[in-house]
Amino acid sequence: MKVINIDKEKWASGVESLTSTYRLFGPVKEDDSHNFKELKKGELPDLAYGNSKLSPKSAVFPPSEAMFTYSLDEKNENHHILNDVKKDYSPRAVLGIRPCDAKAVSLVRMNFDTKEYRDPYWMDAFEATTFVGLACDNPCSTCFCTSTGCGPFSEEGLDVLLVENGNAYIAKALTAKGEKLMDAAGFKTAGDDSAIAAKKAAAEAKITASIETDKLSEKVIMDLYDAPIWDDISFSCINCCTCTYACPTCWCFDIQDENKGLSGVRMRNWDSCMTPLFTMHGSGHNPRSQKKQRVRQRFMHKLKYFLDKYQKGIMCVGCGRCVQQCPVNIDIRTVSKKMNDYVAAS
Repeated sequence: MKVINIDKEKWASGVESLTSTYRLFGPVKEDDSHNFKELKKGELPDLAYGNSKLSPKSAVFPPSEAMFTYSLDEKNENHHILNDVKKDYSPRAVLGIRPCDAKAVSLVRMNFDTKEYRDPYWMDAFEATTFVGLACDNPCSTCFCTSTGCGPFSEEGLDVLLVENGNAYIAKALTAKGEKLMDAAGFKTAGDDSAIAAKKAAAEAKITASIETDKLSEKVIMDLYDAPIWDDISFSCINCCTCTYACPTCWCFDIQDENKGLSGVRMRNWDSCMTPLFTMHGSGHNPRSQKKQRVRQRFMHKLKYFLDKYQKGIMCVGCGRCVQQCPVNIDIRTVSKKMNDYVAAS
């Protein structure tokens, strides 16, 4: 690990130096909020942001992605053959990602990189990406990251951690990829990380919200599945899917063929377990046709199934986006408490 001091006056020129070797992504102001976008030439990431409305997961997992093209024209000798769509997996960097979102990428990776299967689209993009984090000095009131095994200064999943320190950034280059990016930017002035501990403690002290999960591992899955709590939890849900699209750890997708005339493309698109069509079988049967079943699936997956399968904690990093954006005020912290406290009738 290297500790580097970056004068803020040199930040812009350093970012400009990166554009010759990296595709850059970062937070961009949009109306009254921020979202992560690929930066245009000469555009800087706006690091004066609280949190983005959507997570930066789209840098490695685009909302829509072409996988193959094909022709249905039988006059074409290659008709009905899938052809790979050429991808750009040149080096890219996500600048200013929050530690909670970086940890989310690490959690999601477990679904795309298993002993049985390596998803080439997600993994090739991930391996091409350098994650430059920005420590969070002023967490939102809805943040509860410290109770999910994360924190405003967490380093998990990051190649570089930036910490604001007056007129400079203290940069901790945590991996070889991080050191390479710092060199490419021309940031080589040795720094001192002695101020980080106090800043980390101050930031963590500002987080007052939490999620209760300490008893979830001992709960029997079918006891929670059959619990009477789900009718009440799902009552107000309108299946808008805001929670799943905003969530940094949601990774569900659908694959569809889209035809125009005799040409077609096979697409991978974000999907949501909250939609009625998500589990629709070709036969017409739908095992989760009711709203209650879909709401239960969302929370059981994040808070119980994932926990039991991987033994890596819950599939939530406490970013608070779903709490902030749910139009009917369903709160994952409240749901987790009900699950955590539930005792099956004997």
